[in-house]
Amino acid sequence: MTDEPTGSTRSRVWANVFLPASGLVLAVALWWLATIVFSIDPFYVPSPADVVESFDKVPKYLLSETWVTVWRVLIGFVIAMVAGLTIAIVLAASQTIERMAMPVLAAVNAIPKVALAPLLLVWFGFGDTPKIVMVVLVSFFPVIVSTMAGLTSAPGDLRVLARSLSATWWQTFVKVRLPWALPQIFVGLKVATPLAIIGAVIGEVVNPDHGLGSVISGAGTNSDTPLAFAALVLLAIIGSIFYYLMAGIELLLVPWARAING
Repeated sequence: MTDEPTGSTRSRVWANVFLPASGLVLAVALWWLATIVFSIDPFYVPSPADVVESFDKVPKYLLSETWVTVWRVLIGFVIAMVAGLTIAIVLAASQTIERMAMPVLAAVNAIPKVALAPLLLVWFGFGDTPKIVMVVLVSFFPVIVSTMAGLTSAPGDLRVLARSLSATWWQTFVKVRLPWALPQIFVGLKVATPLAIIGAVIGEVVNPDHGLGSVISGAGTNSDTPLAFAALVLLAIIGSIFYYLMAGIELLLVPWARAING
């Protein structure tokens, strides 16, 4: 009886820790090997050693700029999450509102966000606000789409059962539709997480005051490719941490979804 839980634990550790770590090590090794085999000039593609050396030169500077980007991403992502969930709930509650609003939302989402960046500077000025707005614009649409898909996918027989028990719309929503929609909601949140980072970097590149996007912009101007790659690696680390943090929250709140799918 004790062997099965131990084997299950080992299997989870292997799948959730060793396999991702092995993939990361393999990717870095292939990157390093490519720079050696093809004798790539560090001006174009630096090796991992060049990136580490560049980071060691200005660690405090890079970490402080990393925090600026993380702060902007967190604020913008929370706003996008709250706004996306609220809009999706309203749209899912009324087909009339959904049919009126979805074309507008789809049209807004189709606008290239890079093209909006200069306008955000005109509307909101310089500073954190245009970057945070860019994060919201880039990341809120997947939250809306996934939440609506989840809320409208609840089986009809469960809704009929709720009505037969004289449940109100709110009770049906909380007890049936929302729990059923949670896996889809987290899909949208996990998709929106890297998009939020992209939005912050777009804003920082267009208006390079602080943040990793400004580091990349300045490094490109100064032809300091290893520094730019150091900032890119930090962005990749941030994206991985946010993604797995969201996946961990999903595992805590919706453990039954993985059991059903697995």
